[in-house]
Amino acid sequence: MKEIGGYIELDTYTGRMLHEGALALNCGRNALAYLIRSRNISKICLPYFLCSSVMNVCKKENADVRFYSVGCDFLPSDVDIEKNEWLYVVNYYGQISNEQILDLQTKYKNIIVDNAQAYFQMPVSGVDILYTCRKYFGVADGAFLYTDSVLNDDIGTDESFDRMRFLLGRYERTASEFYKEYSENNHFFADEPIKKISRLTKNLLHGIDYEFVRQRRTENFTYLDDKFKSINRLDLSIPEGAFMYPLYIENGAEIRKKLQAEKIYIPTLWPDVFDVCSEDQAEYDMAKSILPLPVDQRYDTGDMEYMTDRLLTIAGMD
Repeated sequence: MKEIGGYIELDTYTGRMLHEGALALNCGRNALAYLIRSRNISKICLPYFLCSSVMNVCKKENADVRFYSVGCDFLPSDVDIEKNEWLYVVNYYGQISNEQILDLQTKYKNIIVDNAQAYFQMPVSGVDILYTCRKYFGVADGAFLYTDSVLNDDIGTDESFDRMRFLLGRYERTASEFYKEYSENNHFFADEPIKKISRLTKNLLHGIDYEFVRQRRTENFTYLDDKFKSINRLDLSIPEGAFMYPLYIENGAEIRKKLQAEKIYIPTLWPDVFDVCSEDQAEYDMAKSILPLPVDQRYDTGDMEYMTDRLLTIAGMD
């Protein structure tokens, strides 16, 4: 029976959601689990340059895993795919174009594209592609999957109201106060079954001004690329609605620590690389030295200018 009256809850938003037609699930890990089950994937080839959560999903779903290397162009290097094996392609920082994705599909046939860092890059028809929401927006769950494969399992719907405190707290206070809860929410999905996206998250996603987000992120990335292009070891394209700006410079790890002391928080995105790669592998140095600089919608050109000045001063390049 529907409730009528009582106190007013969160408003229902009616804007058009990006990726409206995709399969909406609770997290990117489970989007991959959905594909492994629905496509009966028994073997998958992953990049070394990746967090352990993806490998853990594959193992949990009983898929055999092996690894391949990527270069500074973030594309697969010298990969020989075995019969019935799938290639997992990560679109790092949105640097792999749809044309390159089509080339990879032509070459390797069975590919899965991880667009967690390319939310505004539209899908390629006929390619399994997944997106995650938490890297781009203030939500506690959410992922989108484009695929023509169907999983016949009966899956429930996630609920996220009890995991929103770190987002609400960060809005009114500091990130450090709620980092522990943020981290716990990330780990929460390690053992979660495949579910549909929560109603709360889906509602919040309907309330976002996607054109503003796309434009602001693109402008901030462009500003940083203009300032750092001459010293960045990476030759970057400018993606629409960029994730972060990857600045690959010498002594990146030391600069990261010094920036943190000034409350400029630059993550190490793939710390698991240090456990699976030797120090002489390119991925080890990339994980250590690439500084993923924030370009998201919270910040404007003035913020980019401040961050740039502080970084160059700390690096002794001012």
